[in-house]
Amino acid sequence: MSTEVDVVVVGLGPGGEYVATELAKAGLDVVAVDQHLVGGECPYYGCVPTKMMVRAAGALAEGRRVPDLAGASTVAADWTPVAKRIAAEATDDWDDQVAVDRLEEAGVTFVRGHGRLTAPRTVEVGDQTFAARRGVVLNTGTAPGVPPIDGLAESPYWTNRDAVQLTELPGSLIVIGGGAVGAELCQVFARFGVSVTLLEVADRILAMEEPEASSVVTDVFGDEGIQVLTGVEITSVEYADGHFTVHLDDQLLQAVKLLVAAGRRPNFADLGLDTVGLDPSARSLETDDRMQAGDGLWAIGDITGKGAFTHVSMYQADVAVRGILDREGPGADYRAVPRVTFTDPEIGSVGITEQQARDAGLSVRVGVAQIPSSSRGWIHKVGNEGLIKLVEDADRGVLVGATSVGPTGGEVLSALTVAVHAQVPTASLRSMIYAYPTFHRAIQDALKDLH
Repeated sequence: MSTEVDVVVVGLGPGGEYVATELAKAGLDVVAVDQHLVGGECPYYGCVPTKMMVRAAGALAEGRRVPDLAGASTVAADWTPVAKRIAAEATDDWDDQVAVDRLEEAGVTFVRGHGRLTAPRTVEVGDQTFAARRGVVLNTGTAPGVPPIDGLAESPYWTNRDAVQLTELPGSLIVIGGGAVGAELCQVFARFGVSVTLLEVADRILAMEEPEASSVVTDVFGDEGIQVLTGVEITSVEYADGHFTVHLDDQLLQAVKLLVAAGRRPNFADLGLDTVGLDPSARSLETDDRMQAGDGLWAIGDITGKGAFTHVSMYQADVAVRGILDREGPGADYRAVPRVTFTDPEIGSVGITEQQARDAGLSVRVGVAQIPSSSRGWIHKVGNEGLIKLVEDADRGVLVGATSVGPTGGEVLSALTVAVHAQVPTASLRSMIYAYPTFHRAIQDALKDLH
């Protein structure tokens, strides 16, 4: 026997939770399924707790900058307040009851368990089967990827999930993976006194970003005592006597702990994708601009391959809700997807990079302004590293990409995101009045540099 409902939502990250809540508020009979914490990776293991860690590490860094600006300072790092704040404020000790209550108060039926498709519009959870009249929404997210390095899988390595639950810090740490997660956590732990080595197989860290952005952060990491090794080949990992040994092609590295931050993999295991004609081994699910992945099937979030960002999932969730309810509204448009890496300096990016623009055959003009040379950067003095880089489609006279690196790189990005999203002519951007002295005023200098 199966229970008939209107919609089944499988996976309750931020996007899935939003879809279930909005559809229930609209009067639909909604069942929401998750075997893990309602809210997903972001509030418990990702965005929220890691940014609390970044905030704390930034306060230490600012304290250490006092002698260059305002006298003398003594800073003593203590991880205890950070661990307590994450447990108490961010995660309720990794308890999702508040989120479950929020769902149920909105009229959603919550079922704890592993949801699996068994046929179109049909989801099985344990001994229960739900038949969805309108369809199923998948928001199953991703999990930390583990590279196929000899000995790694058998070792007690950490992922981001372990890192945010720490109550004590190790004396030394090796991080595998120089993407956003690896870079952020490297700097956090180094600022709390951990000896950190960052390993990246690509020729630079933060390889998704503009080379200039990677270079700025790499230099800052070096100044802060983080050893950055790029272009490495990791041949094996050993763990013995409380220490990790990482074998590279030309040297050995040792540390008390090892953190793996080498990408993510979609949670497609035993999801039953084959029962609806989809490939369980795929890296992502293709959707149309209304987030449909098939008849009566919608997919949102990381599994769509449009960026592992909470804001993308929430954006897609809104599009999916409109589609399920047959409401008018624009379809999904990814021309101006913003992202921020919360290192110090922050890296904010939107649209495509210079290389991507050239590969697409665009007539490219590029403008760059250095933050330390701007008025606000000069005033800021210590900790003022950064730049603004603009990528213009010269034939149309609009920006197709932009990068903002600096003390408030993510905030400055907002103006650039509007410019790329709305295709504001660069001529109009040049005619704007930019407040003085602000970090965003460097956008004007980068516009002048377009060539």
